[in-house]
Amino acid sequence: MTPSVPNTSIQVRNLSYNFADGAVGLTDVSFDLPSGSRTLLIGAIGLQLFANDPTPADIHNTANGAGKSTLLRVLSGKRLAPHGTVQIGGVDPFTTGLESVTYLGVEWVLNPIVHTDIDVPTLLASVGGDAYPDRRDQLIQILDIDLNWHMHAVSDGERRRVQLAMGLLRPWTLLLLDEITMDLDLLSRSEFLGFLKRETEERECTIVYATHILDNLSRWPTHLVHMHLGRVIDWGPVEKFQVGRLASPSEDSRLGEVVLEWLKRDLRERGPRPGLPGEGKKIAVEF
Repeated sequence: MTPSVPNTSIQVRNLSYNFADGAVGLTDVSFDLPSGSRTLLIGAIGLQLFANDPTPADIHNTANGAGKSTLLRVLSGKRLAPHGTVQIGGVDPFTTGLESVTYLGVEWVLNPIVHTDIDVPTLLASVGGDAYPDRRDQLIQILDIDLNWHMHAVSDGERRRVQLAMGLLRPWTLLLLDEITMDLDLLSRSEFLGFLKRETEERECTIVYATHILDNLSRWPTHLVHMHLGRVIDWGPVEKFQVGRLASPSEDSRLGEVVLEWLKRDLRERGPRPGLPGEGKKIAVEF
């Protein structure tokens, strides 16, 4: 039996990762995140915001971005990291299997079962809903899920709500989120982020969340990590960047200003995209 994570601190030291074709994914990445932290992973370019659910080919084509998706996959154990470069709760996850690490990323939304003619109660029961009835009911309420929905006949936003409930039914100690809330409306997203914040406060669990949507997030993160072209440019507690966690409308503006300045600098360093105007058919902006 694999051990549960004793704590959920994350330590990354001099992590580099290359893809099978030789493309560079990560270069000399180092940072520390304490147990119980909520981290926003910020970086431009990379994950495309597709009009519909992405295909496996789409996912492969997003590998040359800021490195956020690659980093999350490494932390989740989906990509093998060199020995000693990653520790979760003081344990090397690649030599000692860990329980209670949940990764919800772009690949996860491709699960074909969520497009079939199956009702929500049956789907949730299939992933442990009956084992965690209180947690199941809480997620249904928070995400405003209709138990009469059939998955083949719902909108992308409704489908994403059910997928989030599926992924979070079983208690986790480390949660890695990769742009998974972009289909939620403002209210559902606010309720969902409130639920995640309470989880970290009540269960001493840790979250790393890559997102381009910063509205109403100033009081949510405890830490920021800025990535660009596979490198970590800066990281630390939000106070380091003069972004507080107080109930002040100006704090949202301050967080947005910090991130916008990072992205402008990144885009200047990267330079113009290759190819002629109009060649791309997908929006390829990620903040």
